[in-house]
Amino acid sequence: MRCGAAIACALALGAHAAAHAQGQSQLEHVPPDPPQSHVQHDMPYAEMAEMMGMDDRARFGKVMLDHLEWQEADDGSGYAWDASAWYGGDVHKVWIESEGESSDGETHEARLEAGWERIVSAWWSVRAGLRHDAGEGPSRNWLGAGFVGLAPGFIETAASVYLGEDGRTALRLKLERDFLFTQRVVLQPELELDAYGKDDPEKLIGAGLSELSFGLRLRYELRREFAPYVGIQWNWRFGDSADFVEAAGGDADELAWLAGIRAWF
Repeated sequence: MRCGAAIACALALGAHAAAHAQGQSQLEHVPPDPPQSHVQHDMPYAEMAEMMGMDDRARFGKVMLDHLEWQEADDGSGYAWDASAWYGGDVHKVWIESEGESSDGETHEARLEAGWERIVSAWWSVRAGLRHDAGEGPSRNWLGAGFVGLAPGFIETAASVYLGEDGRTALRLKLERDFLFTQRVVLQPELELDAYGKDDPEKLIGAGLSELSFGLRLRYELRREFAPYVGIQWNWRFGDSADFVEAAGGDADELAWLAGIRAWF
């Protein structure tokens, strides 16, 4: 009995000594701290940002084809588009937008706008730029300023005022929102309003509230970047604008069925 206890004690002491020796050996192989002359304390921000992939001054761009669609209405069929693109950083961007309608090989209405944008808060940006209207009648050029952003309720908002030739003025407001039924099925209502400060009979435009359109588009996102859709759109013209359109043989109120695609990259 005493002999067995002595053997067990000797084995335990031997194991403890071996573990201690192994620990000492590992400590001896730990590399020393690098000399202070090799440590870089004042790395420039640009170099650090590039190394970490966190440069908030980087430039990005996006091209958005919000609508490219075929429209079928009582007075005929045609196609319409609404596209935009921007390039810039987190604060400043340059942008361009194009919107219009065409049928029978003729462009009835087109708007091209480009300018500069600056973020002023987490949800809003201010804009300034130039606008060119083409289509039926003579072309018109404008200076514009306004804001874009996300209003309460996740409503995408764009509002601009314009100053044109011969003292013309205009106001444009656009609101839209996405309602997700599933992760791929999305309903997008859109409201657009145009008002002018004076009559422009050559462009079938009257002073005051000239045109109001409301559309519903139901899309299926095959991918986030590509989605076909179907929808419906109502267009109303008011006041002198309605009179000018009817005198030219058109309808002041229109209902159109839509089918198209939405894409971005």
